[in-house]
Amino acid sequence: MKKKDRHQLLQNLIQDHVIEKQEDFVRILEEKGIEVTQATISRDIKELQLVKVPALSGGYRYSLPPDVQYDTSKKLERLMRDAFVSVDIQDYFLLLHTIPGNAFAMGSLIDLSNFEEIFGTISGDDSVLIICRSAESAKKLKNHFISLI
Repeated sequence: MKKKDRHQLLQNLIQDHVIEKQEDFVRILEEKGIEVTQATISRDIKELQLVKVPALSGGYRYSLPPDVQYDTSKKLERLMRDAFVSVDIQDYFLLLHTIPGNAFAMGSLIDLSNFEEIFGTISGDDSVLIICRSAESAKKLKNHFISLI
């Protein structure tokens, strides 16, 4: 299962179940035939910025942070304005250059934004390779990124 799909599934599980521990995620996913380790769930929780909130039954449960999508898009827009250097396109690929030290954060925000045009990203120190699902998706995404700066 792709990380993006697993993240979406975890977000759905939080809305449908009371999840108190990481092991609850692992158990529910195993019941659905999806094998995942507790360490993977732990990383997913950090990446999704899940928070613990009081549960009605006492104790705490995992919840989505308020306005994650809003915050992610605003952070991406701000980072694009502050650290963007250039973007180049070749077929399905976009190469986004940043000021040194900013590409990992840029790639992470792009991943969290769940663009359906993106197949995956690879981040370095000052560049993000974005693999798109089609050449048309790459052009659309390039225009979107340019519009943010």
